[in-house]
Amino acid sequence: MAILVVTPRRFLDERGWFSETYNTRKWSTLLGEVSFVQDNESYSRQVGTVRGLHYQRPPFAQAKVVRCMRGSILDVAVDLRAGSPTYGQAVSFELSASGGQQIFIPIGFAHGFITLEPDTEIAYKVSQYYTPDHEFGLKWDDPDLAINWPTPPTGAHLSPKDLLLGGFKDFVSPFVYDGVPMALTVMPDNII
Repeated sequence: MAILVVTPRRFLDERGWFSETYNTRKWSTLLGEVSFVQDNESYSRQVGTVRGLHYQRPPFAQAKVVRCMRGSILDVAVDLRAGSPTYGQAVSFELSASGGQQIFIPIGFAHGFITLEPDTEIAYKVSQYYTPDHEFGLKWDDPDLAINWPTPPTGAHLSPKDLLLGGFKDFVSPFVYDGVPMALTVMPDNII
């Protein structure tokens, strides 16, 4: 399944706007049988806050739909599917509250982001419950991944847990390539 960027419709009037950010019937036309069981939110005070690169191992692997409710982020997904022609490569996309975009990240990808504005809030849906025993991650700035993070001059801000994540060189993938090449597909506006 591809990584999809979707921009839900916004209905504007003199008061502002309204947007339906998720509708199972509409999203299932894009995603098929993926269903979501948990909603999460995060708030980051500082520019340069990095969260990730995270994933859960099977049988609790998670697909995600991520959106920015305030501020902006550079959202990153890394292909972890063994046998994939893009194994270990990353794609990124800027999500902002003003733009209203959402990104779908399928199972088999590590996910992370860096905040581009202070006081940034993110909401995301996941297809499997959080399971601490299956939670893993990769070092955000691993040179083997070569991700171009827009780090501010003051440096990145990470949790103590994320500072301890291992490198890609030692990673053994629990994910298998499904035959769908990694691609970042930006869907036409108002498809949802």
